[in-house]
Amino acid sequence: MPPVLCLFVLFGALCPYGEAMSLEEKQKLRNQVVEMFDHAYQNYMDHAYPADELMPLTCRGRVRGLEPSRGDVDDALGKFSLTLIDTLDTLVLLNKTTEFEAAVRRVLSDVRLDNDIVVSVFETNIRVLGGLLGGHSMAVMLKEGGQHMQWYQDELLHMAKDLGLRLLPAFNTSSGLPYPRINLKHGVRGPETRTGTETDTCTACAGTMILEFAALSRFTGDPVFEDHARRALDFLWEKRQRNSNLVGTTINIHSGEWVRRDSGVGAGIDSYYEYLLKAYILLGDDLFLQRFNIHYASIMKYISQPPLLLDVHIHKPLLPARTWMDSLLAFFPGLQVLKGDIRPAIETHEMLYQVTKKHNFLPEAFTTDFRVHWAQHPLRPEFAESTYFLYKATGDPYYLEAGRTILDNLNRFARVPCGFAAMKDVRTGSHEDRMDSFFLAEMFKYLFLLFAEAEDIPFDVEDYVFTTEAHLLPLSLSTAPNTSSILSNKTSDEELDDSNFDWTCPNTRLLFPDPAFPRSLREPIRSAVDKSCPRPAPYREPGMGRPPLRAQDFMANNPEHLELLRRMGVSLIHLKDGRVQLVQHATQAVSAVAAEDGVRFMQEMMELSSQQQKEQLPPRAIQIVSHPFFGRVVLTAGPAQFGTDLSKSSTGVRGFVTVAEPYSGCTEITNAEYVQGHIALLQRGQCMFAEKARNIQKAGAIGGIVIDDNDGSSSDTAPLFQMAGDGRSTDDITLPLLFLFHKEGNILLEALKEYREVEVLLSDKARDRAAIFKGKPLPGSLIEGSVDVQEEEDCQTEATTPTSFEPVSQSQMSTEELDESVPEEVTPAQEEVSPAGEVGREKEDKAVDSQADTAQPKEERNSEKAEEPRGDTDSSSQSVDELLADWREDLEAFKQMEKDEL
Repeated sequence: MPPVLCLFVLFGALCPYGEAMSLEEKQKLRNQVVEMFDHAYQNYMDHAYPADELMPLTCRGRVRGLEPSRGDVDDALGKFSLTLIDTLDTLVLLNKTTEFEAAVRRVLSDVRLDNDIVVSVFETNIRVLGGLLGGHSMAVMLKEGGQHMQWYQDELLHMAKDLGLRLLPAFNTSSGLPYPRINLKHGVRGPETRTGTETDTCTACAGTMILEFAALSRFTGDPVFEDHARRALDFLWEKRQRNSNLVGTTINIHSGEWVRRDSGVGAGIDSYYEYLLKAYILLGDDLFLQRFNIHYASIMKYISQPPLLLDVHIHKPLLPARTWMDSLLAFFPGLQVLKGDIRPAIETHEMLYQVTKKHNFLPEAFTTDFRVHWAQHPLRPEFAESTYFLYKATGDPYYLEAGRTILDNLNRFARVPCGFAAMKDVRTGSHEDRMDSFFLAEMFKYLFLLFAEAEDIPFDVEDYVFTTEAHLLPLSLSTAPNTSSILSNKTSDEELDDSNFDWTCPNTRLLFPDPAFPRSLREPIRSAVDKSCPRPAPYREPGMGRPPLRAQDFMANNPEHLELLRRMGVSLIHLKDGRVQLVQHATQAVSAVAAEDGVRFMQEMMELSSQQQKEQLPPRAIQIVSHPFFGRVVLTAGPAQFGTDLSKSSTGVRGFVTVAEPYSGCTEITNAEYVQGHIALLQRGQCMFAEKARNIQKAGAIGGIVIDDNDGSSSDTAPLFQMAGDGRSTDDITLPLLFLFHKEGNILLEALKEYREVEVLLSDKARDRAAIFKGKPLPGSLIEGSVDVQEEEDCQTEATTPTSFEPVSQSQMSTEELDESVPEEVTPAQEEVSPAGEVGREKEDKAVDSQADTAQPKEERNSEKAEEPRGDTDSSSQSVDELLADWREDLEAFKQMEKDEL
């Protein structure tokens, strides 16, 4: 039996559980996927091509150098019509053969690969080289069918080889690891390249080359590409930490030293593990499977804390490296399905599904208690990918319903007239003017396959392997001559654990004898995320007495208490913002009884924490509705725990803004004649928030906006800020008060400075423009002609709702955060709660930190986001002037659109 096939024998083997979806319903959803793809693809072709990507809010193409720089994210753009190339094999899968043929002709006639531009080696490999190879595979398949592409003479393969040769100089390092960037025209050497000085690359960036490069070698018969990709993988394997068998996130390409020693399965490492397993599937080389299994055993031992996947340190794998997870790890349940380890795949996927249902999309990062850490969502497809693989493995219609949820959320919250827009903030529903190429390359493939029957697919997908960008490479390449001149380093017999290989071809009848088993795995996870986990009555063995330490007695600086925690398997992590996080690993307790005590202690600590914190509120939105913005600019704002509850107002509060005098709002307002009937702008500090609200309310204001006085603060990087009261009744405050960080506040102030009259809408979420203007012609509409207003209203009828704070309690792992700004002991909170790090300002204003984890300082977060293969770049490192310059350029674009329409 060929080694490849055993990985797929489990597909459909499990008995489905739940109410089956009718064929008619599946067909309806399948057709909906195709319609959504058409909406995205046609808008790219109409408004963006030949640009690399579509900007769906402004209905134009994103051309590198003509738009404000987004940092590393722009390294994927090479002026080579990225989205078109990335979408080629999607067109075939969705039975759009005519469109595919036209797209191939466009690529051959229009696309140049010799541009003088610096691009990411990783992104260019998976998106462009992978897209060309996937397109070539489809073209060959169609040509062999005898009806289409009869004119095709391997032109896409010739382009792929040209691109491969342009990427090869990146591998010219002593280690064999590629440079992270390369100039398509000049390579990496010489001043004209404007690159080649980098010293670090991410593990995934160096370890995600083997599928595309090996396929290129086997298609062309030239072994040089596969040789270089294998050499890079060999070096990463040699540099793994030998005790933990884990790899770090960032490595020096010259010395091989680990630069960042944290290890997980998300951003920076993800596709390295994926390509080890898939290289075995595609190439049939047992060496790749052996290495993957060794890594996988360590992942399940150290990183996996079902249903969580938490980064650890490679040298101290029992020590957590961070308290949040990024959305890229959502691919991992799908990889576990290929591995044959279904149980943890079901558990992690269910956790991700519940987080998705809470926020409508997976936030770019979220905490261990499932709150938003990074609020962006660039329409990533990894959750859809895992949903598809789990449905294939189990046949459980539950995963069809998960797919329906993905479709509904995309249509309701991300769909715009010119395509689908990424979410800037899942809490408020604000959009970002981007539609990445991977949305068309991956999302619609997996969703179509999820709802498709065998007769709907023009070829057998089991004959192909999906790359990390979901490009299709034929498994027949495993039988192609392998003329590689490099022998990979063999894995010694001592490193192998034969028992680990049993999972590669599991007997699903033994693993899952009960058809209801998948549901039994999901239920406790759903309860944990929903914060309704039933807690059994405490049990202790006879004679054991009470737990040795109660939560209300715990003091973080008491050595005796710390030793008791250690015995219970509870460890402390001191966060950078002054808080302490408690993490409980039952397996690290000195005994089963001590582990039980640890679980009970964590439960008590959670209950105590919930008493200490008031109910947390979701973020609010400030939407600029006056000329020339007309509702397009939405600022994420923090709420107040007093005053008008905007979530209970169907219309929000709308009015013109004016700066209060004094700006602090801490004494009687001296320009009351201007504040009356307006929304007052105030500066944070010098007094309490409630006092500011009372002063502007007395002056006749209809609302207030407090702007942070901390230069450079931004909702992009800082946790959401909630304004608390002043320790006495705030029932007398009847107006809404919202909080803006410095960056967002400056946008509002600059608009006021330039236009003098600025009208805003204070609400619980971004409103669609049709609702704001109540049926009047939409000023500055992005496109002329009829717009389905009902569709736009549907897209905005529900606000994204983040979870309030509730740590997770699982038998294997629990976390709890304490505020160490109260140094001696943890006690039930008074009526007011100040966040960690705010104690010094308690006399000025009080606040509650409603986002989970601020452990990472701003610079550290920026570096981590910059190193994500597909992450957003954090704008907090830019100066305010630069941010405002970017904003002004967007404003000029809006003005130009208005002129065009007039």
